[in-house]
Amino acid sequence: MATYLERSLMRLENFEGSIPWMYLDTVGKVTVGVGLMLPDAEAATHLPFKIDGRAATQSEIEAEYARVDQMPMGRPALSYRPKGGPELDKMTIDTLLRSVVVGFEGELRKRLKGYDAFPDTVKMALLDMAYNLGPIGLLHGYPKLLQAVEHGDWAHAAGACMRRGPGAARNEWTRQMFLGNILGRLEAEAESSLKRFGFGLLGLGVSLWDKLRAQL
Repeated sequence: MATYLERSLMRLENFEGSIPWMYLDTVGKVTVGVGLMLPDAEAATHLPFKIDGRAATQSEIEAEYARVDQMPMGRPALSYRPKGGPELDKMTIDTLLRSVVVGFEGELRKRLKGYDAFPDTVKMALLDMAYNLGPIGLLHGYPKLLQAVEHGDWAHAAGACMRRGPGAARNEWTRQMFLGNILGRLEAEAESSLKRFGFGLLGLGVSLWDKLRAQL
């Protein structure tokens, strides 16, 4: 079974896409790979871009950065693809993604008391937010969310995780990740209580469990 970190990496690639060439993201920043923003051309030159199997030169990478940076934003990523221009291979993209996420998790672990004891779904939600907002954006921009998280109040955390920018589906996924623990706990408690009376959730049908869910 995949670990929460592996599942987070797969989910981030699903949300962000995996683009080997430089393109402009939704706010006009030069980006590459799985939503990795490149602050300037120098940052791009530190990545192992290739052209037709050979290492791209510094001047080629800088020229491509400048070309993309001057293009209009709001276009599909494919429209920024250069003909015979510098691109990253899949292994490099995957390594960069893992490295960034592990680094961000280190920041969360230092700042959030009891992080390692959080449910896996909560960690996945926090990692998605940290990758999207940056650790500073998450840690300084969502005080109510972080307070709820540190108190293990997953229901209130779910109500305070909405972000501007990501689509509704991504925000809803994050909300459900925070709720994942409370739903699982209620289900386990309900099942345990019912078994004492000789029943099980399957035997009762969906009515009781639907009522429990409706209260969340």
